[in-house]
Amino acid sequence: MTAALSRSPAWSTRYLLFISGMGGLLYGIDVGIIAGALPYLESTAALAWKLNAQQLSFVVAAVLLGSVLSSLFAGLLADFIGRRPAMVVSGALFVASIPLIALADGYVALLCGRLLQGVSGGLIGVIVPLYLAECLPADRRGRGAALFQLLLTVGLVAAAVIGLVQARSVQVATEAAAVLPDAARAAAVLAAKDHAWRGIFWMCLTPGVVFTLGCLLLAESPRWLAQRGKREATPMQGARATDPLLSRRYVLPFLLACLILACNQATGINSVLAYVVNILNRAGLSGASANLADVLLKVLNALMTIVAVLLVDRKGRRFLLMVGTAGIVVALLTVGLLFRANEIRQRDVSAQVTAQARDDGLALRLDAPTLRALGADPAGPPQVLTVAYAYGPFTNVASIRSDDPALPRLDARRADTVQPDSVIGAAFRRLHLNPFPDPAAAATAPFSIEAARLGPLPTAGHGWLVAVAICLFVASFAIGPGVCVWLALSELMPTRIRSNGMSIALLINQFVSTSIAAVFLPTVGRHGYSTIFFFGAACTVVYFLASAFLLPETRGKTLEEIDAFFARPAAK
Repeated sequence: MTAALSRSPAWSTRYLLFISGMGGLLYGIDVGIIAGALPYLESTAALAWKLNAQQLSFVVAAVLLGSVLSSLFAGLLADFIGRRPAMVVSGALFVASIPLIALADGYVALLCGRLLQGVSGGLIGVIVPLYLAECLPADRRGRGAALFQLLLTVGLVAAAVIGLVQARSVQVATEAAAVLPDAARAAAVLAAKDHAWRGIFWMCLTPGVVFTLGCLLLAESPRWLAQRGKREATPMQGARATDPLLSRRYVLPFLLACLILACNQATGINSVLAYVVNILNRAGLSGASANLADVLLKVLNALMTIVAVLLVDRKGRRFLLMVGTAGIVVALLTVGLLFRANEIRQRDVSAQVTAQARDDGLALRLDAPTLRALGADPAGPPQVLTVAYAYGPFTNVASIRSDDPALPRLDARRADTVQPDSVIGAAFRRLHLNPFPDPAAAATAPFSIEAARLGPLPTAGHGWLVAVAICLFVASFAIGPGVCVWLALSELMPTRIRSNGMSIALLINQFVSTSIAAVFLPTVGRHGYSTIFFFGAACTVVYFLASAFLLPETRGKTLEEIDAFFARPAAK
C-alpha cells in the first residue's frame, strides 16, 4: 500500500492530509469531550464512587497535565523512533484511553484514562504539524497546517454534538421513567446518566482507530531519514552538523517561534472560549441566549477556519497574521470598552458584604432584604453582585444576579476554595520555591472579602454588542493566528532543532494558556472584565508588530530556503 502511495504523489498528498486532519480531529476531541460528559459524570460517579468536587476537577484537568508532560518529550520521541511511529504511538494511546475511561469503575482508572488522553493530545500537537511540515511540498504546506486546525475545530464541534446526542437520550429516558415509582425512577435516570457519559467516550473510539491504522500506511519523513544518515532516500539538505546550536540560524527562529506561540495564547482565546457563557451572562444576555451564542461561536470558528484553508497558500502567513491580529485588537478593545462603560456604574459594597459574612464563609441571596442592605432599590433595575474572597493564599470569585428566577445562593466555603496539596506543590516548597499556595497555610486562615461590587445588570442589547465583538475576535483568530501558529511552529524551526524546538515552543504556549486561565476569574472578580480584555489587546499589539516586522514570509518556500534566510549574516 505504501509503495502504491509513493507512485501516486497527488493521491499520496491527499491521503497524508486526510490522516493528519484526523489527528487534528482527535486533538479537538481531547479538549472538548469532557464538557458534555461532566454533568452526567458528576451525577453518577460522585454518587457511586463518592468523588468530591476536587477529584472531579482533577479529572477535567488531567488532559492538560498529560499534554504538558508529553510536550516535553514529544520531540525526543519523534527524533528517536521517527515521525510516523511517533504518530502511531500517539493514536494508540488515545485508543487505549477510551476503554480505560468508559469501563472505569473507580477514580484511579478514570483519572489514568484522562491522563492518557492528555499525553496523546500533547504528542499529536507536536508531531503531526512537524510531520506535515517535513513531508508536504512548499505550495501545499500551508493548506496542510490549516486543515489540521480546521479538523481541530471540527473536533470541538463533534464533541459538543456527541454531548447533545447523549443529552437527548437522557431526556428521553427521564420522560419515560416519569410513570415509575420514586425509587425506580431515580434508578432509571441514574442509569441513563451513567450510560450517557460512558457512551460519549465510546463514540470517540472510531476516529482514534482510523488515525492509528492510517498512520501505519504513511511513509517516513524524508528529512528525518536524512538526519539518520539515509540521505539517499531524499534530496533534502539539512543544516550543517558543525553549526553551533547558539548560532543565528537556530536562536532567532526559535525565539521568534516562541514569541509567536506565547502571543497566540496571550490573546486570551482559550479562556474566552472556556468562559464565554459566563462572559455573555455578565454582559447582559440570559442563560439561553448565552448558550446559543456559544454554539454560534463554535460554528463561526469552523467556518472561518475553512476560509483560512483557502487563503493561507494564496495570501501568505504574514498577511493572514496581520489581518487576524488587527481584527483581534479591535474586537478586544471593543469588548473592554463595553464592559468598562458598565463597570464604572458599579459600587464598592465590600463593607456591607463583610458585615453579612460568617466566621468561616458567606451565604446570601440577592433578594429584596439583601439588596436593601447593600443600598440598592429592590424595585429598580436588576442588579449583579460579584464577590472576590480568600482563605489565606487561596482565592475565588462568585457572582449572582437578582433577576434569576431561581434566586440562587452565593456560597463561599473553605472546602470549595482551598485545594488539596499536590506532589508538585510540595516538591517546590521543599526547594524553598513558592509558585503554588500552601494548603496548610489556608487550613486555619480567616475568611476575607477582597472585593465586592454591586451594579445594574447590563441590558440584552449590551450583551448582544459584546457577543458581536467576541464573534469578531473568534473570526479574526480563526483566519489568522488559529491557522498560522501551527505553521510558525513547524516552518520557522531549522531541521536540526525542529522536533525539540517545537516541543519547547508548544510548552511555552501551554504555560501561557494555563497561566491566563488561572488568573482569569480572580482578575475579573477584583478588577472587572475590562481589565482582562485590555490586557489581551495589548499583547495582541505586540503580536501584530512581530508579524509585521519580524516574521519572514514563508509561503512557497522550502524548509531549507527558510533555514537559509536565518543563516544569512545580520548585515544582510
